Amino acid sequence: MTSRGSAYITGTSSFLPNAPVANDDIEQVLGMIAGKPSRARRVVLRNNGIRSRHYAIDPATGAFTHSNAALAAEAIRRLDAGAPDVLACGTSCPDQLMPSHAVMVHGELRIPPCEVVSTAGICAAGISALKYAAMAVMAGLAGKAVASGSERASGGLLARHYEPESAHRVGELEDNPEIAFEKDFLRWMLSDGAGAFLVEDAPRRAGLSLRIDWIDIQSQADSMPVCMYAGGDKAPDGRFRGWQEYAANEWTEQSIFMVKQDVRLLNEAIVEQTFGKPLAKARAERGLAAEGIDWFLPHMSSEYFRQPLAAYMAGADFAIAPEKWFTNLQTKGNTGSASIFIILDELFRSGRLQAGDRLLCFVPESGRFTGSLMHLTAVDHAG
Repeated sequence: MTSRGSAYITGTSSFLPNAPVANDDIEQVLGMIAGKPSRARRVVLRNNGIRSRHYAIDPATGAFTHSNAALAAEAIRRLDAGAPDVLACGTSCPDQLMPSHAVMVHGELRIPPCEVVSTAGICAAGISALKYAAMAVMAGLAGKAVASGSERASGGLLARHYEPESAHRVGELEDNPEIAFEKDFLRWMLSDGAGAFLVEDAPRRAGLSLRIDWIDIQSQADSMPVCMYAGGDKAPDGRFRGWQEYAANEWTEQSIFMVKQDVRLLNEAIVEQTFGKPLAKARAERGLAAEGIDWFLPHMSSEYFRQPLAAYMAGADFAIAPEKWFTNLQTKGNTGSASIFIILDELFRSGRLQAGDRLLCFVPESGRFTGSLMHLTAVDHAG
């Protein structure tokens, strides 16, 4: 990232709705498909390491307590940022197809008119919003910008959305249980939350700020197939078909709008495609070196990927000591595009950062394999 100026994260916030939900209580909130407990739940939870998460659902009534836009707006309010010049909001699951997510967030906030942009995708949507905000500040087009990442994944995880397909394909599901697993396993992986950053052209007057040194986002879609998706499905010939190519009755019978994932492809490709290739680029073009990193903040969808990621880093001569890793997956869950905001907010407020610390953030996306790396430096006002 090159520019005429600098950009600093001068404020961080996060918002997680309602009380945390423990592993044994998930189906009480999301429901049981066809009235039966999931056979995948315990296996997935044992591997992903998540112990609690949050849902924007009232467990007593089953009613939603927040929209996606409302989650983002609440995180942004906690910044106490006033009126920004730019509002950039990323999410993978907006409340509606149109209008855009960011204008709905703007409407929730009721702040004065400003430039508004929505970034789409999956987990990379949030860091893409942050990059837009940072570039606007660096280019001198905005003195103050706000970026957010938010998810209300629970809206697509409710049992009632899966039941029409379960009834329609009962025979096939009995013979091929992996069909159900590829959709059901995500119900134990995803949860709700939002985070926001205030980005300005100078560090805050007191305390630490985070200078945005660079953000690299690299898609591998030129060579990789679709892996994680919603609003479409893979045809028998491997071609991806969007929702408009299906009849209305097929939308429910095939759970077209539910989030799905090719688990086998994910395990084979995720580390190399989303971390290895962006890392090689950053080392060659930016001189990135492991010994220059004080904190490594990976967005991991599951603790299952910690060891493969660490092994890959060691094999690439880029090992970072375990005590330098920081994640809150166990207690905050996998909140998709909001995760890096929520992780960084917790570290920023922990009192553990010192001026001069260098942070490397990693955000993978398995949609069609996009990897994002962000380098930050903690500075005080004098720095």
